Amino acid sequence: MTLTNLSLGGFAILIAVRGQLSLSLLLIFLAALADRFDGLIARKLNIESELGKQLDSMSDIISFGVAPALLLYQGILNLFGFPGLFFTVFYIGCGAYRLARFNITESNGYFTGMPITAAGCLLTLSFLGIPYLPPHSYLFIIIILSILMISSFKLKKI
Repeated sequence: MTLTNLSLGGFAILIAVRGQLSLSLLLIFLAALADRFDGLIARKLNIESELGKQLDSMSDIISFGVAPALLLYQGILNLFGFPGLFFTVFYIGCGAYRLARFNITESNGYFTGMPITAAGCLLTLSFLGIPYLPPHSYLFIIIILSILMISSFKLKKI
């Protein structure tokens, strides 16, 4: 399931580059579904491992970091020139930092900062508002989600 998440995220990136943004959006949400079940399946089958945890993070940076950022860049952030480029890469960097921090901290029933999966799904969902929201709001959205991922607030795991 983890490799399914990774594959769907990879396809979402390639499809976004080809300009098929609605299909890219669908693939990101399918990756989220696969991500939701990979840990559940590993726990049910008692096959959790450190390798699986690391692979999950590598998959998440593709599916919920790079893919949503590229989707938004292709959809609207490219209109802003360098600031659009900068904040697209900033989001990816914050997502990578968030995942690295998660991998080296003890799980105590809380997340520190917004999980990249949630940020990526919200960023992807925001794509649907492009016809309705002012273009500059997307710079605000990507900056806020980036900061929430690297912030130190605690969020109880569900």
